[in-house]
Amino acid sequence: MKKQGKKVGSMASWQFWLVVWGMGIAGQLCWNMENQWFNTFVYAKIGQQVDVVNWMVILSAFVTTVSTFVFGTMADRQGKRKKFVSIGYIIWGIATILFGTTEFIVKDHKTASAVAVAGVLVVITDAVMSFFGSMGYDSGFNVWLNDHTDDSNKGQVGAALAALPIFGTIVGTVLGGALVGIGNPTSGTANYDPSQDNYQLLFWAMGLFVVIMGVVSLFLMKDSPTLVPHKEGTFFAQLTDAFNFKKLKNNPDNKEMLLANLVVCAFFIPFNFYFVHMGNWLLYDIGFASSDMGLIQGIPLLLAVLVTIPFINLINKDKIPLVTLIAVICNAVGLILIGTFVKDGNSVDTSSVFALRNIPILGCVFLVGVGYVLITQSGMIWVRGLFPEENKGQFEGIRVLFFTLIPMLIGTLIGGAIIKGTAQGDPQYDAYGNMVQIPQENLFLIGGLVVLITLIPLIFATKLYNKRIAQKKAAQALVDAVNNPTAE
Repeated sequence: MKKQGKKVGSMASWQFWLVVWGMGIAGQLCWNMENQWFNTFVYAKIGQQVDVVNWMVILSAFVTTVSTFVFGTMADRQGKRKKFVSIGYIIWGIATILFGTTEFIVKDHKTASAVAVAGVLVVITDAVMSFFGSMGYDSGFNVWLNDHTDDSNKGQVGAALAALPIFGTIVGTVLGGALVGIGNPTSGTANYDPSQDNYQLLFWAMGLFVVIMGVVSLFLMKDSPTLVPHKEGTFFAQLTDAFNFKKLKNNPDNKEMLLANLVVCAFFIPFNFYFVHMGNWLLYDIGFASSDMGLIQGIPLLLAVLVTIPFINLINKDKIPLVTLIAVICNAVGLILIGTFVKDGNSVDTSSVFALRNIPILGCVFLVGVGYVLITQSGMIWVRGLFPEENKGQFEGIRVLFFTLIPMLIGTLIGGAIIKGTAQGDPQYDAYGNMVQIPQENLFLIGGLVVLITLIPLIFATKLYNKRIAQKKAAQALVDAVNNPTAE
């Protein structure tokens, strides 16, 4: 009899992990491009105005949340995930390419009205991209992965969930920096001009890759054999049932899930003070070129990914709150050090990323990255482990609400206010007479102090987590005793 290889659900193990890493990296590349390069694109090609970036982030977070709720509930009712992943990815990639075409509105028409129109279209096309990106990734791929996660692989899946955003950031920033620098005659010179960077090559390359992966998923991806249609009344009734606070109050797992979501939410609010502006801070305040900016972020984050490996065992041993605590402390220390010691271009060596003077900033970004990867690794597994079996797609919307919408809305507004309220030194003006708004290092210092607030909900969430795990182990011990009455 032929020996069967290891399987995950209805898929071979190799097939499952190929889908996880292939689809995961494609999705994270697109999210990285939105979080990192869309903002530098706006500053380079449209105008150096923080309000355009803020509106992009806020509207994107809103439509992402709505999309996750709608398509997540739809997938639960139909008992299907694969088609939402495939369709979402294909349209997502196309929208990414279309986003880049907004630069042609102002390329040959250097007027304030053209800039205003381009700014509006940038926000709208970014929202379209986010809507279908969430359909494919958040309510599609992420929930599909949750369907295939159990106690035997939760540590490995958690590590993948933590590593994927980092790989997306590393590849997206390093490769992205290399792509946008192609054709820029000022690249690598003392007179480096970001406005001449080649963003079209970046958007076409990333967009086509996501489209291709969407097509590939049609052939490789399979839904979990345990996934069945689940309908509770009308679509609208089921969509809004996740906000039934009576159920939340009476179910201890839901209380823990709410607190765990609050932990991650508290972490990502200050994250959005600085992260969306980090690229422009490195370019315009510190003075690195786009290609070097990618290395400054990518190298430390690559090392941070390796940190997830030993934490797999801690997660498998039900030490998720401990991992979360370590994440918060590392993140806070890294941010405070950046805000304290990296003041301007004189604090680093912009001529070479690998210069000795850059070791402090690389070390600080490493600590920030460790906090980021660990909170992602622990938070995803913690929250998703409490999802109701029959409503995983719908409750993914709850997760996005706390992981994405609330942090982006609050964090982006506060971050924008900090930038506007910070003295800019010698005022600079763009070609249209608007004062240039450059992010400063105080974003990191304030973010490092605020992230410590995460410890408050973590204390309460840990109590419920430990209680649940103790009950789970006691129940398992009882089952073992019944099944093996003679065991010592």
